[in-house]
Amino acid sequence: MYRYDEFDQQLVNERVAQFRGQVARRLAGELTEDEFKPLRLMNGVYLQLHAYMLRIAVPYGTLSSKQLRMLAQIGRKYDRGYGHFTTRQNLQFNWPALKDVPDILQDLASVEMHCIQTSGNCIRNVTSDQYAGAAKNEIEDPRIVSEIIRQWSTFHPEFSYLPRKFKIAVSGTPDDRAAIRVHDIGIQIVQNGKGEIGYEIYVGGGLGRTPMVAKKISDFVPKEDLLAYLEAILRVYNMYGRRDNIYKARIKILVHEIGVEEMQRQVEAEFAEIQKGGALHLPQEEVARIEAYFQPPAYEELPDESTELNKAILADTNFANWVKSNVAEHKVPGYSIVNISLKPIGGVPGDCTSDQMDAVADIAEKYSFDELRVTHEQNLTLAHVRKKDLHAVYEALKAHDLATANIGLITDQIACPGLDYCALANARSIPLAQQISERFADIERQHEIGELKINTSGCINACGHHHVGHIGILGVDKKGVEYYQVTLGGAADEKTAIGDIVGRAFTEGEVVDAIETIVTTYIGARTDGERFIDTYRRVGIDPFKESLYETH
Repeated sequence: MYRYDEFDQQLVNERVAQFRGQVARRLAGELTEDEFKPLRLMNGVYLQLHAYMLRIAVPYGTLSSKQLRMLAQIGRKYDRGYGHFTTRQNLQFNWPALKDVPDILQDLASVEMHCIQTSGNCIRNVTSDQYAGAAKNEIEDPRIVSEIIRQWSTFHPEFSYLPRKFKIAVSGTPDDRAAIRVHDIGIQIVQNGKGEIGYEIYVGGGLGRTPMVAKKISDFVPKEDLLAYLEAILRVYNMYGRRDNIYKARIKILVHEIGVEEMQRQVEAEFAEIQKGGALHLPQEEVARIEAYFQPPAYEELPDESTELNKAILADTNFANWVKSNVAEHKVPGYSIVNISLKPIGGVPGDCTSDQMDAVADIAEKYSFDELRVTHEQNLTLAHVRKKDLHAVYEALKAHDLATANIGLITDQIACPGLDYCALANARSIPLAQQISERFADIERQHEIGELKINTSGCINACGHHHVGHIGILGVDKKGVEYYQVTLGGAADEKTAIGDIVGRAFTEGEVVDAIETIVTTYIGARTDGERFIDTYRRVGIDPFKESLYETH
């Protein structure tokens, strides 16, 4: 994984010292909250409903064991003994005292971490596929280009004050696990007919008040031209993005208003001008330098079949269920990808205690080359585990309540913090997610239902990605009462779709029963082997509307 050079470390250390002075002035009353707000946001500090919240960047979702242990230590020392993993592959602490934040930032800097550009109208943390470097059908490790973009975008003088926040995601396989089409820029690594590797570029995706799927504006941008092409997109957005209306400030609105053809024309014109100077032509030696940080680990030569694994599956039904749902195929024989669910039955999606973080750090160090990943679905991944070690990993996870066997199933929900924490929320997300997981707790029933993604947001800002859930749930406020609007048919993969609203919203007391009705309707309508999303695309919304509103 990437390691700081002297420039990175100096930059982060200077930012910590700068913010320490700003916090001191705020606490002394020399800065008002209005004056302090833009300064704290530049350092990842939000003012939530009850306290400040600190958002920590995890570039392209990759962490070392040492870094995770530091996050655990910070959780114990400065927070309430846990952290919350988000849909941006970041980690949030919900209860830090403002006076402690500079010390937290200094601790983070000591393990090559920071909170820079985790908020504000700038280019945010670049996200990627949690299976990077391990996926069997990967064209190229997407973390390489993600790191290049991170270095280019950090403190970019032209793009530090954009019309609105800006998010970029990169996928290295045809199977999109990075949700690139709901980002401001989505990058798909591709290979052309000549065997050259380049990038498909998507622009104008995003959720929130006006959900939109990104439009492709280039089939193939060569490697050496990527930064120039990205700069062209950002320049067009910076020039023409709305600054007079926060609700119309995202690039998705610009693409929608001028059309994808005009957006493409303007980007290509800007790209041609940038190319003339050649300053953003990406040198091959620089790509090679960064690529060297992402060399494959020292895999052993192993048979793909593991006797130890097969015996353990036959001997332990719970382990067999965990392998079925939580273990994915690896590109190297004898290895597997392990997904760690942060969605225990009745738990808070994405929450992880400090003790659990320490445990995962130990497991990653012992069994997965000292490295782990954060997923945009609020789980963790060990990318390189020997098949013969899977049972030992499972037992170690089980000892810390981390062996829930539900990846991709109905209880593997995405949920934002909602009204329990967020000042913007209209309704609670966490209690609803807990109730749904308890209703569908039976593991055999979960496997019978099959792949089904439920996403819940407490407000229209869509931090829970409800628009792209197979079942999406949006909390709304009606005269001081919490209601929940349900959408069906969303997806965040290579067939990205925005869900359809089924009808009137449900009360808190009705919504779990409504999910039950949706599941029952699906099971009654599906054909053999058909997932929920397949059935929905085949039969449409009407059968679900009929069953929902006949009984509610």
